[in-house]
Amino acid sequence: MTRLAVAPGVVHWPGYLGPEAQAALVADLRAVAAQAPFFQPRMPKTGKPFSVRMTNCGTLGWVSDETGYRYQPLHPVTGEPWPPMPDVLTQAWRDLASYPHEPEACLVNFYAADARMGLHQDRDEQEFDAPVLSLSLGDTAVFRIGGTQRGGKTVSLKLASGDALLFGGEARLAYHGIDRILAGSSALLPQGGRINLTLRRVTKPPA
Repeated sequence: MTRLAVAPGVVHWPGYLGPEAQAALVADLRAVAAQAPFFQPRMPKTGKPFSVRMTNCGTLGWVSDETGYRYQPLHPVTGEPWPPMPDVLTQAWRDLASYPHEPEACLVNFYAADARMGLHQDRDEQEFDAPVLSLSLGDTAVFRIGGTQRGGKTVSLKLASGDALLFGGEARLAYHGIDRILAGSSALLPQGGRINLTLRRVTKPPA
C-alpha cells in the first residue's frame, strides 16, 4: 500500500480501497441513505444552503443550520438515530488512524459536478488528539490544504476514487477544502459526482 507524506501531519494513500471494495461501500451507503436521507445543510445565521448534500452514520452526526454547527445523535429531518457505520469504515480507521479509540461520526458528503467546499477548519469536535480520516468515492476532487492560519501557503492534490487521506497532529486544525470536481473522471457512481466520507472522533475518551 503506497503511503505519501503530503505535509507534516498529512498522509495520502492512493487506491486504499480497490474497485470491489468501492462498489461494496457504495451499496452500504445506499442502505445508510435509506435510513438517514441526504439533506442540505445551511450556513449559520444566513441560512444559505451548502453546495453539497450530506448525511451521517455513527453514534453522532454533524449538522449545520441557522443556529450553528454541531454534532447530534438524531437526523435533523427524520428525528431518527443515525445508522451505524459500515464495517469497512471502522476497519479503515483501525488501519490508518493510529488512534486507540473508535470514531463516533462519519460525515457523508455528496458533491455534484459544480459543488465546492471553501477552506475551513474541522474544529467542532472536543477531541483534537484524534486525526480526521477521509475516503473518496467517485469523481476525482482537487483538494487543498494549508496551515492553521488563514492566508498561508497551501498544497493541492487530486483525490481519486478509493483514496484515503488523513490529517492529524500539527495538521489537525489545518484549513482545507475542495476547489473543484473533475466530472466524468470515474464511472463508480451512475449519476456521477463524488462522495466524501470523513471519519472523526468527537468526544474525549474516558480518562
